[in-house]
Amino acid sequence: METPAVVVNVDTPSGSYNINIGEGRLEHLADTIPENTSAIALITNSTIAQIYGSHALGVLRGTGKPVIQITLPDGETHKNWKTLNSIYDELLTNRFDRNCVMVALGGGVIGDMVGFAAATYMRGVRFVQVPTTLLAQVDSSVGGKTAINHPIGKNMIGAFYQPIAVEIDTSVLGTLPSREVSAGLAEVIKYGMIIDADFFSWCEENMHSLMALDNDAVRYAIQRSCELKAHVVSLDEREAGLRAILNFGHTFGHAIEAALGYGQWLHGEAVGCGMIQAAELSRLVTHLEPQEVSRIKSLVHASGCPTQAPDLGSDRWISLMQGDKKALAGAMRFVLLNKIGEAVVHKVDADTVRKVLPA
Repeated sequence: METPAVVVNVDTPSGSYNINIGEGRLEHLADTIPENTSAIALITNSTIAQIYGSHALGVLRGTGKPVIQITLPDGETHKNWKTLNSIYDELLTNRFDRNCVMVALGGGVIGDMVGFAAATYMRGVRFVQVPTTLLAQVDSSVGGKTAINHPIGKNMIGAFYQPIAVEIDTSVLGTLPSREVSAGLAEVIKYGMIIDADFFSWCEENMHSLMALDNDAVRYAIQRSCELKAHVVSLDEREAGLRAILNFGHTFGHAIEAALGYGQWLHGEAVGCGMIQAAELSRLVTHLEPQEVSRIKSLVHASGCPTQAPDLGSDRWISLMQGDKKALAGAMRFVLLNKIGEAVVHKVDADTVRKVLPA
């Protein structure tokens, strides 16, 4: 007997939608398609297409609507204008109108690109998020951030645009490589660091079960992560203030990704390492207790993410972080911790930042 889905609601000024979490949610994709839909575009990548593409296509055809599949190349290096334009090409060639629905089947790269395509095709059409990585399930599929990368900076071109539904099928996680699991867990433990100290402690106690993809542990971790993100997004949809705390570790992490080349480190790996750097910076700026810095480093290590940042050269580090989206007039702003469970945004001068960069 199928276990009922856990439902988390996201309520924003742009609209309200449900996140459905459970095993076998791919079977319910047809339920997310509105009756007045004219056609459906299932958009995925070459890797996911081989595993889940035909099954998802079959479920969507059960709606009786015309369905096409658009298969994009896999990887962060393809999150760019060229790939985005290939989506528009297919939609226009197949005469998709404003009543179409796009379905994003894949990880964060697919979700971000399809969301941006949906936000801009004919000035906005509906889309559904079907995240297939743990990182996308707990982070990028929720909250309506969509974007592509630019060689100078990650996610610099995009839009805030909410999906009409998010379907999280926990059973797909069994096909993930271990690095992808670790990358997702970095975003899970982030929520505990910035807003929920009790959840951070739960992650410490249950990391072994999470790494082993224990169903109950993973389901709760996804549920709690989505609840916390939905709460923040509902209060600050467009990152005018509070939502910035969700970027803990990301200023350092994005610099790593941009410097090494997108895809060399997974996004979650870079964020995991970046959270350690942000904790060390917090020790200097907000006086985060040394034992809390140690707890953060230990949990990132236990999740399987890198704990040692690459030596990019301090000038390169500073240049990249001055170009971060949170920077204002070139002044670097970082999400820091007063304590585990309490995040704040601070301007930090370059000399102080240099103290936590690799020697």
